[in-house]
Amino acid sequence: MQPMRDTLRAAFLRVLRLDNRRKEVRRGTLDHIRGFHSDILDNERDITIYLPPGYHDRDELRYPVLYMHDGQNLFEPERAFIPGQHWRLAEAADEVIGARTARPMIIVAIDNTGPSRIDEYTPTRDIKHHSGGKASEYGRMLIEELKPVIDAQFRTLADPSNTALGGSSLGGLATLHLGLKHPDSFGGLAVMSPSVWWDNHIILDDVERFDGRNRPRIWLDMGGREGADGLANARTLRDRLLASGWRYAGNFRYFEDRRADHSERSWAKRAPAVLEFLFPPVELSIPNGS
Repeated sequence: MQPMRDTLRAAFLRVLRLDNRRKEVRRGTLDHIRGFHSDILDNERDITIYLPPGYHDRDELRYPVLYMHDGQNLFEPERAFIPGQHWRLAEAADEVIGARTARPMIIVAIDNTGPSRIDEYTPTRDIKHHSGGKASEYGRMLIEELKPVIDAQFRTLADPSNTALGGSSLGGLATLHLGLKHPDSFGGLAVMSPSVWWDNHIILDDVERFDGRNRPRIWLDMGGREGADGLANARTLRDRLLASGWRYAGNFRYFEDRRADHSERSWAKRAPAVLEFLFPPVELSIPNGS
């Protein structure tokens, strides 16, 4: 009977290993552009590119793209603002792609440049903070300098409906400002814990001035532990967007995480849902040669 038991045990282990292989999440890969130079901003920064699982398997497939600010904090724990506390964004993308709750996407993580971050991520100069106001130039860098390089080097779907922009805090502010200013470039926005307070809530004026053309899909969120003012500002922004034509049923989602603070760890927890909102599952696009 011992040989029979050994045979059954071996068969069971083979089935178990097969089942585990089926459940194993395939991993994407990271590529890098070191020292990307901008003539517009006259500075350099590193760019990290997440390529989804299977990217190298089929050369005919193209993918939507998410451009994200504060690239140091997204993929690599040793480079995060607080070392070890990063968004785990590659893991989030692997998870939702593997579960087929989001379509595979390319993610372009754009490093901030340290001291100039506050200037590049803000639309106006705030007298109280004696800084700010270079978001327009930063947006030109994204659209005129970086995006053409990404589209040339990687298999992207380059149209606005397949191009999203995202960030948190001042990065959330920059995302909304640039998304409303350039709806012909960015069709989806991830506006996470945005700094609505900047320059006496100047971002609300952008919402009111928006002319409604090519209205981008917007994810907006805030954590319950980010302060009473933060929550009030996010709710005011939500209400202004709804009054300006965004709708929960199609192109808008607002989310409050009651236990979340203003941190990379909190944004990491929301990252899978953000990716699912921006890239709902559809068939991958295969170019037709046109």
